[in-house]
Amino acid sequence: MKTYDISLSVSPDLVVWPDDSDIEFTRKSKIKNGYMTNSTHIKMSAHSGTHIDAPYHFLESGETIEKISLDKMIGRVYVLYVPGVKLITKEILEKSSIPPRTKRIIFKTDNSEIWSSENPSEFVKDYVALEAEAAKYMIQRGVKLVGIDYLSIAPYDDLVSTHEVLLESGIVILEGLNLSEVSQGRYTLYCLPLKLEGSDGAPARAILQGV
Repeated sequence: MKTYDISLSVSPDLVVWPDDSDIEFTRKSKIKNGYMTNSTHIKMSAHSGTHIDAPYHFLESGETIEKISLDKMIGRVYVLYVPGVKLITKEILEKSSIPPRTKRIIFKTDNSEIWSSENPSEFVKDYVALEAEAAKYMIQRGVKLVGIDYLSIAPYDDLVSTHEVLLESGIVILEGLNLSEVSQGRYTLYCLPLKLEGSDGAPARAILQGV
């Protein structure tokens, strides 16, 4: 049973959203009780790298990250490969091979090629995203988690609509995945965001295990 780490490695070189500050690592070394110790201090957005969006990210009265049920982020998931498109539409999903009763879905797109490109630290505005009507289709199917392989599930020029549709319905949004080594199919997802009290999101470690 193979395990895939689909999380991005967090470092000062990792690409961030244009409005966010760069990730900063500050490392201090000191002698303590006769031993040399290293202590790393990290400054970063809660939406850096692989992360979960809490409803509060876009909804004023939405749940914060520590209140989201972990059951939504652990369990069977289907990875759907959607190559050669810039926008995942409802029509594309209707014609896709998503199995019946799928509750968690992750989209592998051409975005994953970015992480193995020559300039992965350069922000790409025309990444592949999910349109709002496709998000509504996810609700109709009873999906409770949606993931994608770039920093946002929504298009750069229309960030609100898709996020609001998903978050208002209680669907967990998992962003910033690296699916370059993963094939389409069924897996078990284990995704644990940091328990940041009152936060609109949190970095997460996400892995897939073959079934």
